[in-house]
Amino acid sequence: MRAAPPRPRATPAPHPGAGRTVARGLLGLLLALLWVCGAASGVGAGVDRDGDSWTAAPQPPEGAPTADARSFFYLEGPPGTVLTDVLALTNPGDRPRTFRLRGADAYNRGGGDFAVREEGRSEGAGKWLALARDTVEVPPRTRAQVPLSVTVPREAVPGDHPAAVVVSDGERTAGVRVHLRVSGPTLAALGVEDVSVTGRDDGTARISYTLVNRGNTALRPRLAVRVDGLFGPLTRHASRPLPVELLPGQRVTRHERWSDPPRLDVADVRLTVTADGGARDVATTSYTAVPWGWAGGLLLALGAGGAGWYLRGRRRAGGGPDPARDGPSEGRTGGGRGGRGAGRSGHDGGADGDEAGERGDGSGGQHELTGAAK
Repeated sequence: MRAAPPRPRATPAPHPGAGRTVARGLLGLLLALLWVCGAASGVGAGVDRDGDSWTAAPQPPEGAPTADARSFFYLEGPPGTVLTDVLALTNPGDRPRTFRLRGADAYNRGGGDFAVREEGRSEGAGKWLALARDTVEVPPRTRAQVPLSVTVPREAVPGDHPAAVVVSDGERTAGVRVHLRVSGPTLAALGVEDVSVTGRDDGTARISYTLVNRGNTALRPRLAVRVDGLFGPLTRHASRPLPVELLPGQRVTRHERWSDPPRLDVADVRLTVTADGGARDVATTSYTAVPWGWAGGLLLALGAGGAGWYLRGRRRAGGGPDPARDGPSEGRTGGGRGGRGAGRSGHDGGADGDEAGERGDGSGGQHELTGAAK
C-alpha cells in the first residue's frame, strides 16, 4: 500500500524587520529568479495588479540564511531512481493566493530563448516530474513548501534532460528551472550550419548561421569570426561567449552584425564555434561585395558592346549591308517617314529605332543595336 504524499507545510514568513542580511538575501533571490523560462511572463516571481509580489524557488536548506537560496533545481541520478526536492512558494502580500503547479519539458526557441512546453505536450523530464499537489493555497505573509519528485525511467539515456516547474496564480506565470542529469557517459558535440552573408542598405552586412547541439549535454557556445579578402585579412573577431544555452538536440539560428564589410571584394567568411567538453566545429561561406551603382552601368555597357559586335558579325557573314562600311541604303535616305520605316525593319518596334527614324538622320542601324541591348 502506497503512502500518501506529504501535504504542503505552511510556516510563518520572516518578519519585515529581520535585518540587513535577510533583506540582502531576498534581493539576491529575486534577482536570481529573473533567469527564467521564455514562455513565462514573470519567471520565479510574480507581481499582481496591486503591486504585491510572490516568489517560487527551491527550498533553502534547513537553518540556512536566505542568501543561500538556489535559483534552480539540480538533480542527478542513474536510470530507475527517484529524485526528490522541495519547492518554496512565498506570498508576502495581504491576501491569500492560489497557485497552480505543473512540470514541463524545456527547449530552445528558434532564436535561442529558453521556453517550456504547453500543458499536456511534455514527453521528457517534464513528464517525469510530479508535485505533491497541483494546486496550493498560500495564506498572506506565508511560505508554503511543496515536495516534488522526478522518477527517472529505466530506459532513460544518459545526459541532460532540461525541465521546469511552472507556477501560475491566474494573473502571472513563473517558471523554476530543473537541471536534470541522468548518470552515464556524456558527449559534447556542437555544429554550425547554413552560414550566409547578406549586405544591407546601411552599408553593413549580416552574418547568419545555425547552431546545433548534437550531444547529450547542455552547451554554452563561443564564436570566433574570421574574414579574408582577395588582398588580405578583413575582419578578426576573437572567440566570445554567445548569450544562449543550447540544450541537447536543439538548433537555433543567430545573426551577427558585420559593421565594416568591403565595398568591392570577394571574401571568405569563416565561423568557428566551441564549447566546454571539446565541442568544436567550423563552417565557411563566401561573400562578393560589388557597388552596383557604377558596376551595373559598366556591365550594361559591356553587354551592349558585346551584342553590337555579335550582330555586326552576323551581317557580314550573311552578306548584308554594313552601315559603317557601305553607308545608308536607298531606303534610309528619305525624310522622316523613310527613316521611321528603316528603324522598324531592323528591330521589332525598338524605341531607339523609332527615335532615329523621326530625325531622318540615316543612322537607324546604330540605334537599332542600342535598342537590342536593353
